Amino acid sequence: MAADERRHVAVLGAGLIGVDLADRIGRSPKLELALVAGRDRDSLGLRRAAEMGHPTTPGGVRAVVEAGPFDVVFDATNADSHAEHWAALRPTGATLIDLTPTGLGTVIVPGVNGHRAASYRHLNLVSCGGQAAIPVLHAISKRCAPTYIEVVSTGASASAGPATRLNLDQYIATTSAAVRTFTGTRDVKVMVNLSPARPAPPFRVAMTVLADGIRPALVRTSIAAAADAVRAYVPGFKVTSLAVDPGRISVVVEVTASGGRLPRHAGSVDIINAAAVLLAEQSAAALR
Repeated sequence: MAADERRHVAVLGAGLIGVDLADRIGRSPKLELALVAGRDRDSLGLRRAAEMGHPTTPGGVRAVVEAGPFDVVFDATNADSHAEHWAALRPTGATLIDLTPTGLGTVIVPGVNGHRAASYRHLNLVSCGGQAAIPVLHAISKRCAPTYIEVVSTGASASAGPATRLNLDQYIATTSAAVRTFTGTRDVKVMVNLSPARPAPPFRVAMTVLADGIRPALVRTSIAAAADAVRAYVPGFKVTSLAVDPGRISVVVEVTASGGRLPRHAGSVDIINAAAVLLAEQSAAALR
């Protein structure tokens, strides 16, 4: 794809997620990063984006609207601000990829329903835990009828910025709702742990599924296929534990960041940003 055919994109938010997005987009042959917008002129994130050679602004969403139009805008801010951002960007015609746990927009998990993304302009990526768990849980739900699902995400405290901490309640609510939608299971519990341990632990998601009529071989095959699908765009994704017993399935996945500027323990950032960039690149390919 020639440079002038690349999708013109902007990143809204200059925290850990936004800076990593800038790095990924800068390495994409299908996307051209035209702006990184934050709110604090002196923030470390905007300085790092500028050091990478990307245009930056402290003007927030207003600056993005004024500098547009953009084909795609990534919202890497916080859930409390996202509705305002969509209201400002919707009239511009941009596709907005929401990396905050608002639950607004069409929920997309690339390994499950990524093929639907091109039909919508407001995409929601649930949460990092949702991106890790839902492909596996969706695969299980195709082989049995879960009556209860529990998801426990554990991440390094060092990989959780202020917006992540601010949005923990929304994270739990949005992830729970998405698990219900993709599995058809009403009884869902989601928990989040931020670990200050040193060395920092990898991002880990433990899932427990209660169901009748479990067929172990089919469940194992489906989980392996789901993991392969995620690994196609998140190389550090792996199933580290799997037990299939009568009435109960226990699965643990880990995500380690690979490549780029992220430390290995920041798998939570890696998986949601990889999903976001993949969707933007696929939309670029669809327009060829």
